[in-house]
Amino acid sequence: MDTLIRCKPKLVIALSVVLFSFILSTCVAQHRDSTLFFKSTVSITQNGFSFIPSFSLGKPAIIFEPSIGNKRMSFEPQFRFALEGKPWSFIFIYRYKVINSNKFSLQIGGHIPALIFSTQNVLRNGVADDVIASQRFLAVELTPNYTLSKNISIGMYLLRGHGFDKGGTQDSYYAGLRSTIANIGLGKRISLRCNPQVYYLKTDDIDGVYVTNTLTLSMQNFPLAVSNIVNKAVQTNIPGKMFDWNLSLIYSFDKNYIHH
Repeated sequence: MDTLIRCKPKLVIALSVVLFSFILSTCVAQHRDSTLFFKSTVSITQNGFSFIPSFSLGKPAIIFEPSIGNKRMSFEPQFRFALEGKPWSFIFIYRYKVINSNKFSLQIGGHIPALIFSTQNVLRNGVADDVIASQRFLAVELTPNYTLSKNISIGMYLLRGHGFDKGGTQDSYYAGLRSTIANIGLGKRISLRCNPQVYYLKTDDIDGVYVTNTLTLSMQNFPLAVSNIVNKAVQTNIPGKMFDWNLSLIYSFDKNYIHH
C-alpha cells in the first residue's frame, strides 16, 4: 500500500484552514453587503498538464479547481490526480487584487504551500515497496492585466518559487506574457476563448523559452466545455517534451452569495 512520506498532511491542512478562514472572514468584513462567489471546475484529460505547462503527467488525470472569495480576495486551490487516484500536485493559492479598475488590475498571490508528489520504489525489511513522496514549495506571484476591449485583454504572469527538499528544484522563476481573446462567436450559443502565451522558465541553473495556447469551446448556459492546450519549446535545456498537448472535458459550477 502506498504511504505518504516527507510530508506532514496535518500541518498542511491546519495551515490551509487557518489561511482560508482568514481570507473568508476578511472577504465578509470588507463590505457589509458584499457578494461572495463560489465556483469550481472539474477537468478530465488524457494528459495532465501542470500549473506550468512545460511539465505534464504524460497520462490521464483529473483536476479539481475550487475557488471562493469576493472581488478583492480569493482562495483558489488546485488538486491534480492521476486517473487511478494517485495524487500528483496540490497547490493552495491565495490571491488579492491590489488594483481592480475597469481597465487595469494588479493581483498578488501566494502558493502556501505547493506539494508535488511522485511514486518511488524503496526497500522495507528487504521487500520492495512503492511509496508516494512529496516535494514542498512556496511561491509568490504577481499578475498585472490590462483590458483592451470587452473581449480582449493582455497581461503578465510573474512567479518566484522556492523548494525545501533536497534532490528537487530549489529555485524557480517564471515570466509570461499572455492575452485573452474571449467570446469568439461560432453560433448563437457556442463561443471560443483563446489564451496564447509566451513564457520564460528557469529552474535552478537551467532555463527555456516556450509558447503555449489554450482553446476553450463552450456553450451558453451549459456546464460542460472542451479545452485544448498545446505547449511548444522555442529553446530550452530543461528536461521534458519539446512539444506536448492535451484535450480536456471540463465541468463548471458558479454561484454568487450576498452577505448582509
